[in-house]
Amino acid sequence: MPPHETADTPAATTTSRLYISLMRLTDKGLAELAGSPERRKISEERVAALGGRSIAFYATLGAYDFVQVFEMPDNEAMMQYVLTARRDGFVEPLILPAFDPQIFGAIVERVLK
Repeated sequence: MPPHETADTPAATTTSRLYISLMRLTDKGLAELAGSPERRKISEERVAALGGRSIAFYATLGAYDFVQVFEMPDNEAMMQYVLTARRDGFVEPLILPAFDPQIFGAIVERVLK
């Protein structure tokens, strides 16, 4: 089981890439806060339709209002998701590609050769 998965997290059916999204609510998102649970459901449906899945979602204190971890099949799928979310106008996401410890370790080994 890859390090980012747990026993209660089903494995993706294809090789996927990890992404972390740091999100800030926009003025529109704050004004329509009551709709947040429904928008989150729609977001997860969009992710699934693109061949991905949401691994974790947290509301946070500080500079960002939410953190979400995704698996997506490729950068193109993630870009499509992000552009759709930005067009909706409720959040402003910052997307970080993420590397699990095994992949990061392999990269470090190549750098040190």
